Amino acid sequence: MAGHLTAFGCALIWGTTFVSTKFLLENFSPLEVLFFRNLIAYLVMAALCPRRLVVQNKKQELLFILAGISGITLYYLFENVALAYSTASNVGVIVAAAPFFSVLLTSWACKEEKPGVPFFLGFLIAMTGIFLISFNGFSVLKLNPLGDLLAFLAALIWGVYSLAVKKLNAGGYPIIPLTRRIFFYGLLFMIPPLFLMDFRPLPPEFREPANLFNILFLGLGASAAAFILWNKAIQILGVGRSSVYIYLIPVVSIIFSVIFLKERITALAVLGALLVLLGLFISQGRR
Repeated sequence: MAGHLTAFGCALIWGTTFVSTKFLLENFSPLEVLFFRNLIAYLVMAALCPRRLVVQNKKQELLFILAGISGITLYYLFENVALAYSTASNVGVIVAAAPFFSVLLTSWACKEEKPGVPFFLGFLIAMTGIFLISFNGFSVLKLNPLGDLLAFLAALIWGVYSLAVKKLNAGGYPIIPLTRRIFFYGLLFMIPPLFLMDFRPLPPEFREPANLFNILFLGLGASAAAFILWNKAIQILGVGRSSVYIYLIPVVSIIFSVIFLKERITALAVLGALLVLLGLFISQGRR
C-alpha cells in the first residue's frame, strides 16, 4: 500500500505541474521558470545528500551530460515554451506519449527484445487521440501548432533521457547523488541561453505569494521530492507496476486545467485523452 500511494502521489504532483507552469508563464519567461525550478531542486538535493559523487569513467560522465541536456534542459524548455503557445491540457496529454519513445530507443540501443504488435497498436491509438485533442483546439480556437509540436518534441527527447538514465543505473550510483549530478549538467547548459534571452536574476514578481508558491511547488515538489518518491516507489513495486501510474498524469492535468485555468474541455478532447490512455495501456501488453 505504501508503494502504491507513493506512486499515485507522484502522478498527482506531475499532473498538476502543467497548470502551475501555465500560471507562472503569465509573469515569467519559459527560461526563467525552467531555471529557478531546477535550481531549487538542485539545492534541495545537495542539502539532502552533500556527498560528492565519484564517476566511474569518462563514458559515464558523458552519459550524465547527455541526461542533463536532454531530460532537464531541452525537455523542460520545450515543455515550458509549448505551454506558452498551447493549453495545459493539450501539453499534458501529448507529453504522455513519452513512454513510446523511451521503449523504442532503449530496445534499439540496449539490444533488448523488440516491441511487439501490442506496442505499435497502442502507439497508433494514442497518436489518434493526440490528433483529436489538436482538432479540439481548432474547434475552440485555442490550438497553436507550434505549441503542440514542441510538446511532441519534448516527448521524443524524454526517450533520449530515459536511455541515458537506464545506462547510468547500471553503474550502481545512489539515486539522490545521481539525480543531483544530472540536474547540475542541466543547469550548466541553461546558462548560455540566459545571456541570449531577457533573463532576470531576481524577478520582482516573486514577491507575489501566488508566484512564489508555484515556483516552490515546482522546485521542491515536482522536481526534487517527486523524483525521490518515484524512485522509492520503483524500489517497492518495481518498474512495471510503478509505471502504470504515469498514465494518470494527463487525466490529472485535464482535471486541474478545468478547475484552475477555466479551460474548455469538449467531448472530443475527452475522447482523445481516453484514446491516449488506452493506447498507453495496450502498448504495455504482456503475454
